[in-house]
Amino acid sequence: MNLMGCPVIFIKTRLLNGHKWTNPTKPPILTSLLINLQNDGVLIVCVDDENGTVALADGCVSFTELTQADETELPKPEISPDDTVAIPYSSGTTGLPKGVMITHKSLVTSIAQKVDGENPNLNFTGDDVIICFLPMFHTYAFNALILSAMRTGAAVLIVPRFELNLVMELIQRYKVTVVPVAPPVVLAFVKSQETERYDLSSVRMMISGAATLRKELEEAVLLKFPNAIFGQGYGMTESATVAKSLSFAKNPFKTKSGACGTVIRNADMKVVDTITGVSLPRNKAGEICIRGDQLMKGYLTDPEATATTIDKDGWLHTGDIGYVDDDDEIFIVDRLKELIKFKGYQVAPAELEALLISHPCIEDAAVVAMKDEVAGEVPVAFVVSSEGSQLTEDDVTSYICKQVVHYKRVKMVFFTDSIPKAPSGKILRKDLRARLANGLMNLS
Repeated sequence: MNLMGCPVIFIKTRLLNGHKWTNPTKPPILTSLLINLQNDGVLIVCVDDENGTVALADGCVSFTELTQADETELPKPEISPDDTVAIPYSSGTTGLPKGVMITHKSLVTSIAQKVDGENPNLNFTGDDVIICFLPMFHTYAFNALILSAMRTGAAVLIVPRFELNLVMELIQRYKVTVVPVAPPVVLAFVKSQETERYDLSSVRMMISGAATLRKELEEAVLLKFPNAIFGQGYGMTESATVAKSLSFAKNPFKTKSGACGTVIRNADMKVVDTITGVSLPRNKAGEICIRGDQLMKGYLTDPEATATTIDKDGWLHTGDIGYVDDDDEIFIVDRLKELIKFKGYQVAPAELEALLISHPCIEDAAVVAMKDEVAGEVPVAFVVSSEGSQLTEDDVTSYICKQVVHYKRVKMVFFTDSIPKAPSGKILRKDLRARLANGLMNLS
């Protein structure tokens, strides 16, 4: 295991239960791992203290003990603005998931761009109650909500998961004023007949992010929240917030339905031709590029991917296709990159393809996105089975389901004689997407 020089590892004490040594000369794998980490100078912290700490936790520090320590006795660390403060994982613009190195400077800059100044772009106040049911590891919740709320003194009501009736009950009970959502949540509100049972009048702001939202849904959800301003934001883990609707500003501006906002303050943005790289004028669609101190330092131990994403002039290429209109509003119309967006989560086709090909009865495979009303997009697989095999769709979906988190599961499988590829060996996904569009999934 390569821990990249990590000084501290947190582990739940209950994970150690049941791993007592039965043979002192042959310790369990988990025990061996802990011992090796300790020998490398890594501090092991047990984050929950249960009765009867197991023997193999010897040398570990309990979280309770850590919280009771006198921090003034510790040496004051030297922190540089360019030091990495967080490493969330993103699929980036290509390939498998990558660690995104966020620095102190980039994180502070991103928060300041949104909530600081005389007319903040995102007008959170100390009187706000923000409900958060979004995943905390996602930059949307971590950056745009939690840290922005801490900066402004707003309260955050944390809900473990989205359940429509529960969320509406909490909005009514705690007079929630800000509701951050993703498109599937908006769809749930729009389709629900239960909204009439709850008082949702306290909501003054509804922020949509993580994926683009259709104009029709944006207009429909406003009927459910009579006092709310609705708008969209746009960003990615590597760039933090790229754009935010000015309808959320302290002194708001009128915005258009379907727009994801204007470029965030103190940042540069341009739209370039995807082939020539030349900057394009207004109302011409191309790849969106962003530059500023809010950008990531780079991908963890992957300088090649970093150089592909951030060019020599400091422009981060988002892989998203969009345009800027005459009023400086940004519209996302397509994606250059191959990532599948399932309810705002990023799914890398290459990761699923590697798993599929590892199946003994699969010769070749490709994964593409298929449109879905609820999720936005779902991953579907085109599979070339081995000669003579009796492989079924259930066999394939079950095989993947056991190895990935819920949002990466393959939803449908189409069997084919071959996967279309360019001479270079690159999968021609546009051909597969065309098959889906034309209902010709199982053609060879």
